[in-house]
Amino acid sequence: MAGMTSRASPAQIRAHDLMRVGRNADALVLARQAVVGLTRCTAAHSLLATILINLHRLDEATQVIDAAALLVETDAVACDGLAFACLRLGRHDAANALYARATKLAPHDAATWYNYAASERALGRLGPAEQACNRAIACDPAHFASYLLRSELRVQTAVTNHVDALRTALGRLAPDAPGRVPLGYAMAKELDDLGDYDAAFAAFAAAAAVRRRHMAYDVATDERKLRRIAEVFDHPVAPVPRSGGSAARFVFIVGLPRSGTTLLERVLSNLPGVVSNGETDHFAQALLGAAPPQGGPDVFARAALADPDRVGAAYAAMAARADGATVIEKLPMNYLYLGAIRRALPDAALLVMRRPPLESCFAMYRTLFGDAYPFSYAIDDLARYHAAYARLMTHWRDRLGDRLHTIDYAALVTDPAATGAGAANHCGLAWHDRAIAIEANPAASFTASASQIRRPIYRSSLDRLDHYRRHLGPLADALAAHGIPDPGA
Repeated sequence: MAGMTSRASPAQIRAHDLMRVGRNADALVLARQAVVGLTRCTAAHSLLATILINLHRLDEATQVIDAAALLVETDAVACDGLAFACLRLGRHDAANALYARATKLAPHDAATWYNYAASERALGRLGPAEQACNRAIACDPAHFASYLLRSELRVQTAVTNHVDALRTALGRLAPDAPGRVPLGYAMAKELDDLGDYDAAFAAFAAAAAVRRRHMAYDVATDERKLRRIAEVFDHPVAPVPRSGGSAARFVFIVGLPRSGTTLLERVLSNLPGVVSNGETDHFAQALLGAAPPQGGPDVFARAALADPDRVGAAYAAMAARADGATVIEKLPMNYLYLGAIRRALPDAALLVMRRPPLESCFAMYRTLFGDAYPFSYAIDDLARYHAAYARLMTHWRDRLGDRLHTIDYAALVTDPAATGAGAANHCGLAWHDRAIAIEANPAASFTASASQIRRPIYRSSLDRLDHYRRHLGPLADALAAHGIPDPGA
């Protein structure tokens, strides 16, 4: 949410400080005091809504937001904070309206236009999103995230692209400037669109190298984490048949990033009675919240001791829909918790997306993520993490058996009807071929595929590796060195 403004009251400032250290119940008392008597919408309202969301008092948070939105706003910060609270509640249209209001209050602020552009993209309005990116760049030519977002909104052409502008912006920066990261990924994406693959790879590699140098990350930490998860969740789970062939209440779609998890989500959420929560950390919250404070040498051991009934109830309280719809949870990294999910939610459907290792690693390498997936910016990190991931998935398949349904990305894009029907059948969902029209799915998306899913399913990504294979020898060698040969070699 937005930070405190100069007009923040002492109660508001104290509530914000308490919230930041996790003392939400204490913060709530002060946050309520901070809005008493206010006749204008301020950041105090979004703070109160945020604290209520943190406490899972979602109806109350909605009431606060709706009441505040009827007031005359104080500034763009107030609208921005309310919009972010709306996003956390899944109220994307309301968030978009608030971001639009913020642009009117701060028409010369690049970040405000960027937030509006991201919201427009999430809702599939790619033309207005590009216009908003242009406004952000006009306000601040150094707002480099807007360049990347703009490049990702559509396939660039020889007639209409931003390569020259990107080259000029890059030329103004020092060799190790952080701005080279979003600008470099934008340049690489556009060069890829234009078919200049050698130059595109050079741009990807240069941007990834800068990103990696600015990170404090050791892949060995993640290797230990994945190994430890397998150690503490090491017991086979007895099969529990779905009662009466009924639809699963919860569907978890997992896999490495850029493996097709969003595509599968869009297909299945096109079916009647199916909705998606998107990428939330609801299950991790439920698991860690139920883990005993003592009982093992580390958080992994404590998580393994969490009462599964308590975990399942806590997760359902956060994730379930009142109308009884089947809920998709599409956080790729829930692969860490498959054993715990199976214990706590024995009737949940577990779907795993899979791509060939070299293709999978390159798809990640050419994507700029947020704070997640720090292993994706260096070749050896990618190879080591992929090997650790493969070992963990082998462990889960050994322990969970046919409760895991694996979907190959290539099969999904080449024969989406048959592959989607197989996934739906595993979930107990009634299938119809209209579900593959993902471009007709109006739901918001904030993933790296948010622009791509506004087009019909395409298979051109299957050929991308061929354009870059000459550059991927070191990556293939690194994978082989960690026990993962390249099947296409």
